[in-house]
Amino acid sequence: MKAFLVANPKGGSGKSTLATNLAGYFACLHHSVMLGDTDRQHSSRDWLALRPPECPAIRTWEIDHDDVARPPKGVCHVVLDTPAGLHGKLLEKVLKLSARVLVPVQPSTFDMLATRRFLDQLQGEKAVRKGRADIAVIGMRVDARTRAAADLERFFESLELPVLTCLRDTQLYVQATAAGLTLFDLPRSRTERDLAQWQPILDWIDLQPGQ
Repeated sequence: MKAFLVANPKGGSGKSTLATNLAGYFACLHHSVMLGDTDRQHSSRDWLALRPPECPAIRTWEIDHDDVARPPKGVCHVVLDTPAGLHGKLLEKVLKLSARVLVPVQPSTFDMLATRRFLDQLQGEKAVRKGRADIAVIGMRVDARTRAAADLERFFESLELPVLTCLRDTQLYVQATAAGLTLFDLPRSRTERDLAQWQPILDWIDLQPGQ
């Protein structure tokens, strides 16, 4: 089983957008995929309820927020969406399930400060120190023409972690989410620019741990 953790303790960082689209990618490859929602607000689970039945299947399983259980046997890909304020025992438990950690960050001072603290915390977690979980960072809702985007670029340059890509600020994600869809469910003519931005993420998740 390949498990991917999407995490940032800052609310509104784009975790659910990243998690649902990643699950959608695996589903469109006909993998047996589950989207685990450890957030008490159930954003990802609510999104699954909107998903049209004719789309490639994405399932979930019952999750106790204080004791995250492993998904059922037979699942080959798992994506874990996590709550704001993730820390302590819950962070430790979800890391034990995950070989890859994707950390989304938006181009704002508050998001960057919170993300730096979280990355420092992650580096101290046993699963990361022992090399059992790799970390990468992704820019979310980035308008390359803005000063905020330039500030985010400088923030990325200060990190000693892989920065995979920046996903643009577009209503396409909003429209897809409202319909229970992902970029990977839409016609390529509508998503070509965005899929190009996703390619570094897809390349990274296909690497073996430690690469």
